[in-house]
Amino acid sequence: MIRRMLKRDFSQNKMIITILFMFIMLSSLLIASASSNVINLLNSTDQLFKVSNAPHFVQMHAGEINQKSIDSFVAQTPFVKKQQTAEMVQIGGSNIFIKKKNQAEHNSVMDISFVKQNTIFDFLLDLNNELIDVRKGEIGVPIYYMQKYNLRIGDKIWVVKNNNELEFTISAFVRDVQMNPSLVSSKRFVISDEDFERIKGNFGESEYLIEFQLTDLNKINEFETLYQSSNLPQKGPSITYSLFKTLNSLTDGIIAAVLIIISALLMLIAILCIRFTIMTSMEEDYREIGVMKAIGIQSKDIQKLYVTKYVVISAIGCICGYILSLFVTKIFTSNIALYMGTANKSILYYVVPLIVTTLLFLAVILFCRIILRNFRRITAIEALRSRDKLGKRKIRRFFSLSQTKITNVNIFIGIQDVVKHFKLYRVLSIVLIIAVFMIVVPVNFLYTIQSPKFVNYMGTGKSDIRIDLQQSENIEKRFKDVILYIRNDEEVEKYAAFVTSTFKMVKADGTHENLNVEVGDFTQFPIEYVKGMAPKNENEIALSYMNANELKKNVRDEIVLFVEGKEKVLTISGIYQDVTNGGKTAKASFSYNKENILWYVVNVDMKPKMNLQEKVKEYKQNFNSAKITDTDNYLSQTLGETIKTRDTSGNFDCYIDIGFNNCDVF
Repeated sequence: MIRRMLKRDFSQNKMIITILFMFIMLSSLLIASASSNVINLLNSTDQLFKVSNAPHFVQMHAGEINQKSIDSFVAQTPFVKKQQTAEMVQIGGSNIFIKKKNQAEHNSVMDISFVKQNTIFDFLLDLNNELIDVRKGEIGVPIYYMQKYNLRIGDKIWVVKNNNELEFTISAFVRDVQMNPSLVSSKRFVISDEDFERIKGNFGESEYLIEFQLTDLNKINEFETLYQSSNLPQKGPSITYSLFKTLNSLTDGIIAAVLIIISALLMLIAILCIRFTIMTSMEEDYREIGVMKAIGIQSKDIQKLYVTKYVVISAIGCICGYILSLFVTKIFTSNIALYMGTANKSILYYVVPLIVTTLLFLAVILFCRIILRNFRRITAIEALRSRDKLGKRKIRRFFSLSQTKITNVNIFIGIQDVVKHFKLYRVLSIVLIIAVFMIVVPVNFLYTIQSPKFVNYMGTGKSDIRIDLQQSENIEKRFKDVILYIRNDEEVEKYAAFVTSTFKMVKADGTHENLNVEVGDFTQFPIEYVKGMAPKNENEIALSYMNANELKKNVRDEIVLFVEGKEKVLTISGIYQDVTNGGKTAKASFSYNKENILWYVVNVDMKPKMNLQEKVKEYKQNFNSAKITDTDNYLSQTLGETIKTRDTSGNFDCYIDIGFNNCDVF
């Protein structure tokens, strides 16, 4: 009997059943793909970190180092397992030409470094996750540039400075556990030991990565405090193992999160549609239900007749979605495969999506059973007497055509029917709201991160041009030259200079920790704050979200810094988001620490109708040692991969929504 009922129902309601099946299948497909994506991401990240032998703590330093002092510190710290100091040669963007000899990296926001392969840990890998071994005249190029310029093995790279020129042939593409993501504004090119010695003497200045591996990952915070309390080299940001993992997972983690959200919303739509169809079917079959009750058929047996159909639809939809996910997952994991490699697929790769899909199936069936509890409230007499009870709300008697201002009979009857069956028709409204939400929110998110004003949420103010001067010889003189030139430039509307230097912070337990503080006038080129506002006087300071979270501080709390040799109590005026320099920064308005300057930033706004690209070109010719970018270029280079990834998943989302919005399900 159940089989005959199913056949009759399927033949009479093909459209409704097909649409319900599609919703459930797509929801199953997306949630299975998302779970596969997460498993793949975790496995690939773990494999990359294992094969590259990732460092647990890295201190970047610009300037001279004393390796004996570092060795002495290591000897006195029992939980340090390994230490190495990796030298990098910074190459200016104007001195490097990739693929085309007539086009330098003038517009790059990336800090380009040439390095040799490490010998102890933090190995640089090729696309097969094997250690890169380059010979003289060859070079390993970061994947970021491979994607940006569509590079191939055998393409050329030239490094030119003054009368010196070196030509390299690309022999490998680099997976770098520290600097893989586009969000990280530093990139390492790998060359041979012999070429490195030639580069070091003639083409750039040296910086250092002072790297440590510990015996216990849980001691990273303790080690960071210990290192920063010492007198070891610290002219640069410090980065920890957890931040490396976060940065490597961020872009692909966004895809997984988006897929899970879309899947949940599709599942909600499917459940609402099922509710609508069940209630409608019950209303149509009201008299038949009464007859079945009158002849003694129990409510649970009647429920079984109705729920069987949705068990079949849900089971087939979930199975099809799971099978399709095995093929579709490759689309969403292509970026993981490129940047981190494909890890061996464990049993979890297949089991977890299957478990999630099964839970989805059970959720649909549970919801159907909850809806079908209405059978318990239906008596045989009621059902035989009336077939229009479900979904109806009581209407006040004055709601009649003669007593309303509505003159159009068709409109009145339509409104009356919606009001009478409000519980049923509200489902349509909710479905449309969710569908619009699925289209509008992802698109708005994409437009937001593409907007030039988005830099205000990244820890830096919006300006036409941004000038960065990194730590190097004569940095203060070069900074003064830049300020003097801009001050005398009649095409400049306004500018502001910001200096980042390191201060010692006194923690609650009395130990000291380094805090990188950007000093300047933050009423110029303001940023957006999560809480509070910019510091307005010398007794206030704003903390990045990561710093505030780590220090467990909130707005109006106090911290203590050593300023000009004395302890200074500062009130936290605001908390802001920051994706630059490891995310651990602060902003204040007091005097900067001249002995520990890390870098300078100058934000410049030009007068209206100025040719921005020409001005950028002019500044690059005059300040060849500075990094000069416009806001649009800065965003496209740092968030380009995230935008591309979000655009792909957003388009997929929109296609689903538009397809179903054009279907007359009911």
